[in-house]
Amino acid sequence: MANPKHKISKSRRNKRRTHWKVKLPGMSTCKNCNQIKLPHRVCKNCGYYNGRQVIEIRERS
Repeated sequence: MANPKHKISKSRRNKRRTHWKVKLPGMSTCKNCNQIKLPHRVCKNCGYYNGRQVIEIRERS
């Protein structure tokens, strides 16, 4: 098996890893309440998905 001949410095290692970024998920707006939500998921604010109410949201007290 191949073994490294020299130590890789922290700077060189980190330069290689510059593209390992966490990307923000694509967001969309709810057509019912205009809140930001993840696509293809039920809106947490109003409970609507694809123009229909899927879950009933209780009022917070």
